Amino acid sequence: MASKATPGPSVTARVFAVLGAFDASHRSLTLSEIAKRAGLPVSTTHRFAGDLVDLGALRRDAEGRYAIGRRLWDIGLLSPVQTGLREAASPYLHDVYGATLATVHIAVRDRLRVLYVDAVRGTMSVEIASTIGSRLPLHCTGVGKALLAHAPDRIVREVMAGPLERVTPYTITQPSRLARELDRVRHDGFATTNQEMTLGACSAAVPVTVDGHVIAALGIVVPSLRRTQGRMVASLQVAAQGIARSLQAQA
Repeated sequence: MASKATPGPSVTARVFAVLGAFDASHRSLTLSEIAKRAGLPVSTTHRFAGDLVDLGALRRDAEGRYAIGRRLWDIGLLSPVQTGLREAASPYLHDVYGATLATVHIAVRDRLRVLYVDAVRGTMSVEIASTIGSRLPLHCTGVGKALLAHAPDRIVREVMAGPLERVTPYTITQPSRLARELDRVRHDGFATTNQEMTLGACSAAVPVTVDGHVIAALGIVVPSLRRTQGRMVASLQVAAQGIARSLQAQA
């Protein structure tokens, strides 16, 4: 009896592969770059990309490069992550910014990455890797550590299985060391990084907990935490509690 052929990816999966080729580091791509990153033939990619341009999900410039279109942005704004959480967090982000003049952001876990939902950019001259909508590693960002420390065991195991990407010379890439770091986060109630994502930048972050579940993390990025860690963490914790109350009131 002839064996059944293994079915290939569905049309939906292939369309999402095309859209998933774009990220914070690849905002504009040629057709061949999309095909390579999506793992699809160029002919298939060309067909899907053309349909997505017609629908407004992608846009194509005069040089033939593609980027995410306005239609996807409009749809994305309907997500509860984009609406409820951003609305609840916004005044508190501005409060922390007003007290510190540092970059403040709120993020959620998206599978094995941290997704930055909103931010207020500080005036301090610190290079920031994150932008709204970007996805960065969990293990080397303050908000990522805060989220990973409270993630389901299967997620922690999958991250630990690695490989843990080395972004800077200070990035933690040893699973045992990361495990100890996550234990400290759970014990202390906050996470920190020291040049682990970006050289010259440190961060602190706290979880946002609603009904016993960590649903987001609130973080701040500064040149150094040596003298300000206590004050920064206290500001974040007060803001996180306020965000949690706002979210509970929305429910």
